[in-house]
Amino acid sequence: MRLVPINCIKEGSYLAQTIYDKEGRVLLQEGVILNDSLLQKVKDNAIYMIYVNDEYSQNEIEDIIKPQLRIAATKSIRDTFGAFEKHKNDESMKKNPAQIKRTALQEKEAVNQLNNISKSMVDEILFNKNLLINMVDIKCLDSYTYQHSVNVAVLSLVLGIELGLNRKELYDLCIGAMLHDIGRVMTPSNILAKEGKLTDAEYAIVKEHAVKGYEYLKENYDLSVPARMIALQHHERVDGTGYPQGLKDEQIHKLSKIVGIANVYDALTSDRPYRRAFPPNEAIELIMGGAGRFFDFEMAKIFVRKVNPYPEGTLVKLSNGEYGVVQEVYPNYPLRPKVQIIKQNATHIEIIIVDLLKECNVVIEKIQYEAPDNSVQTYLKNKN
Repeated sequence: MRLVPINCIKEGSYLAQTIYDKEGRVLLQEGVILNDSLLQKVKDNAIYMIYVNDEYSQNEIEDIIKPQLRIAATKSIRDTFGAFEKHKNDESMKKNPAQIKRTALQEKEAVNQLNNISKSMVDEILFNKNLLINMVDIKCLDSYTYQHSVNVAVLSLVLGIELGLNRKELYDLCIGAMLHDIGRVMTPSNILAKEGKLTDAEYAIVKEHAVKGYEYLKENYDLSVPARMIALQHHERVDGTGYPQGLKDEQIHKLSKIVGIANVYDALTSDRPYRRAFPPNEAIELIMGGAGRFFDFEMAKIFVRKVNPYPEGTLVKLSNGEYGVVQEVYPNYPLRPKVQIIKQNATHIEIIIVDLLKECNVVIEKIQYEAPDNSVQTYLKNKN
């Protein structure tokens, strides 16, 4: 299984992970043989990268939570955001006691759902706590905010567990992460969907979502203070350059620092209206580059050890110009895996195993989505 941009997928590849539309319905089932018509169907749903099994990689990549829980969490977040949107748009409810009561009940049901889901997510990830995060979730642009919120919660929990948070802190972290972007409901959709660069005025409007989300949660939901603070502070940076308050280092709640890292990583690895997703390895490098400046140094250092940008079976290009397939990943050194190099000599194809943990002068330059030449393609096809 490997993550591949739609325009690099060949007909005859097998879909390795079921794809869902923005309503959570199955769009394409895992195992289907892909053709131009099906790939166009995926594009029409604003999905531009999917997991496939092909001659290069047929290994299974394990997600850290069950698909059913991921779908349930996405739906619950959608319902919660919907209740918020109704609350802010329905002016008549402010004068109608019955409507106020109904809306309050809907909001209470939504947060109860999220509380139950957060407990399930904490339990699952605690059970799988030794796993590296291998997968980038496939997101539809039309439901990006909800799927992004689930991913941020998962990533935050992995980091929180590694930092030794207790169960109560993990519950607060999870529900706060799932609701961190609720203030975006109050951001005009034409700004959120804009394909070009935002103007200064538009960016100022986007930045308001942190305060508006926090104020709504404070007034309408029975959430803990740390969970609410995540909505307010997830864009703060340890050097004081973040927003809305320009807080520095210890002024930022530790749960907000965790979500701040997870939020940036998932945003970078997601397709957005104004750019395509960064490969996971490039996103990791950007997180590492921001350690100690934008992100808490120790947290960022731990985070990059838990995210695996090169799952086994990934086709890569090395800094020495050679191509190969990732064979084994070391738990604490995911950027330095063992790679199977494929070389063609005059008479035969030679296979060499390079351990990047030992070969310090060689690094992975990039993920390769297509085989570099026919010899490599033939070898991999015959091997699988």
